[in-house]
Amino acid sequence: MTSVSTVDLPHGRTAQRLAWVHLPPHVRRLVEQRCGTEVVGAQSCTGGFTPGFASVLVGADGSRHYVKAASVGAQRASALTYRGEAAALSALGATGAPLPSPRLLWSHGTGPATGATGRPDDWVVLGIEHVAARAPRRPWPEDDLDAVLAVLAELAVSPAAVGVDLTTVAEDLADWPAQWDRVAALRPDLDPARVAEASALAAGLAEAVVGDALVHGDVTDDNVLIADDGRVLLCGWAWPALGAEWLDSLWALVGPGSDGVDVEAVLRRTPLLAAAPPDRVDTVLAATAGYFLASSCAKVPTWSPYLRAAQRRHGEACWAWLARRRGWDLGGLVRR
Repeated sequence: MTSVSTVDLPHGRTAQRLAWVHLPPHVRRLVEQRCGTEVVGAQSCTGGFTPGFASVLVGADGSRHYVKAASVGAQRASALTYRGEAAALSALGATGAPLPSPRLLWSHGTGPATGATGRPDDWVVLGIEHVAARAPRRPWPEDDLDAVLAVLAELAVSPAAVGVDLTTVAEDLADWPAQWDRVAALRPDLDPARVAEASALAAGLAEAVVGDALVHGDVTDDNVLIADDGRVLLCGWAWPALGAEWLDSLWALVGPGSDGVDVEAVLRRTPLLAAAPPDRVDTVLAATAGYFLASSCAKVPTWSPYLRAAQRRHGEACWAWLARRRGWDLGGLVRR
């Protein structure tokens, strides 16, 4: 599959985050207390598209700590995301089942929001196990992709969600099918007949994603760590849900598809995906394309200058993949 997007992203350098020196003194003191050492160095993690603090901190004792932090008042969206991640990691970790993720070591401010009063409680702060690791290479090579798909196959049968109160993917993505109405209005370059077909496919999303498997929901290169010891770990557990066992594996191919990887060939040689009902795969691809294409038309946020470009890249990759599967001749992406 040839990449359909001309968008060139600086992979691994898309986030504009708070640095350690930008955190309020009381938050820095809190972090040092919880880490048990003075912080003498900090390396910001610049992957992703959120402005919250995310850094590997080096202690005076030589220890390393991965810490996330966001202000409830000034960075509410990031703070709520970090709060959700802490809740998910705590709940899933309490089951005792192995989870392919760095461990949550401690958290602060993860209870109900207290407002912007300047106290540490106005910040959500997470201390997460530091793992010596790297991100997947881009463009995605076959060995990195196969390693991630193998872990996702294990996650699909994991008992880590047993007894955990999770939403369903259908509930979380209930507004995705309607995004094609926005695409139809905002992307007149796309063939209206194909847009209508994609919209009709996406309408069946709720049925297509039904399942009892634990779904991470955001398996992208910036949420994957390939550890020095060979393990593949998933980060960013803010939106776990229950759904079809093949969903994470399908969504994990969107980024590689945008790099030019022949994702249809990967799908056919991946047992979990090859066994997925083809019509349901098409439905999820249609809904995902609609979500990304509609989102990419929104205003570019000042705190994430690459977000819309990434969404467009992913949306166009999903659209081209869907077209290939449906036998649509798009002449690229646009109508002739």
